[in-house]
Amino acid sequence: MKVLVTGGAGFIGSHVVRRLLSEGHMVTVLDNASTGDFDNVPAACESWEMDVRSAAVIPRIMKARFDWIVHLAAQTTVEDSLADPAFDAMENIIGTVNILEAARKSDVQRVVFSSASAVYGRGPENKQPIPETQELAPGSFYGLSKKTVEEYLIMYQRLYGLNYIILRLADVYGEFQQDIGEGGIIGSFIKKIMAGNGITIYGNGRSHDFVYAGDVADGIYAALLTAEVNTSYNLSSGTGIDTKELVRLLEDVTWKKLEVSVGAAGSQSLGSLILDCAKAREKLGWTPRTSIKKGLKKTIKHFTGKD
Repeated sequence: MKVLVTGGAGFIGSHVVRRLLSEGHMVTVLDNASTGDFDNVPAACESWEMDVRSAAVIPRIMKARFDWIVHLAAQTTVEDSLADPAFDAMENIIGTVNILEAARKSDVQRVVFSSASAVYGRGPENKQPIPETQELAPGSFYGLSKKTVEEYLIMYQRLYGLNYIILRLADVYGEFQQDIGEGGIIGSFIKKIMAGNGITIYGNGRSHDFVYAGDVADGIYAALLTAEVNTSYNLSSGTGIDTKELVRLLEDVTWKKLEVSVGAAGSQSLGSLILDCAKAREKLGWTPRTSIKKGLKKTIKHFTGKD
């Protein structure tokens, strides 16, 4: 198949592109290189340095005639969405509308969209892990823009028959990661360890639902193949690891005693958000295969170049 991966030079995209190439697909990467790096893109891919916000992406995608689109390009942090809601909306909503217009005008068979746990908001503590049927109640412009895109996908399917799959991702970590976003805490901690700096835990340490990027890439590939379309799936570990436990695991895999300080809780003390991935297990045949310890070892090896 001929596949377009928007945001393919980024963190998750780098894993998805490699997964697709390993299966023999023809892959084109579209990325504006603002946070992604084309050095991460294998030579076997065609690379387009473009911004999804530009109307110029529509005729270029139409001309290329893709079978599938994996749409990962986005503004990805809650903090940036609060600081600049207009940029968040342009990148995440208008950028996606451009992709959907190109897709429906060129008979793309399927669009797989990377949504986020932020669409659920904080989530009820007594109803976790959270299933896809949970009411969406985003608490940030980032979560709102992701929810809005989900609604656009539903409308495009209803009006034009464009098939989609929404994947709501938990806290993704792994190779090529930056220290932004929810899963970015791992990248941030690893960089501090490499620099010999201490680590700060805020309050009691929030629980995270960490899922390895390679497993997410497997889930995205399963979403491209499944007959169970026009629906949403959580991709997650289904379990929570608090920050203190994460530090202990990092000490275990790095063989280093880390200097840890405790900061004021503030906004860092938000409750845990654990996603239920049972639907993805049943309908996609997907499961998170990489343990947090194994995933941390792979991530550290990438950053340090050492086993």
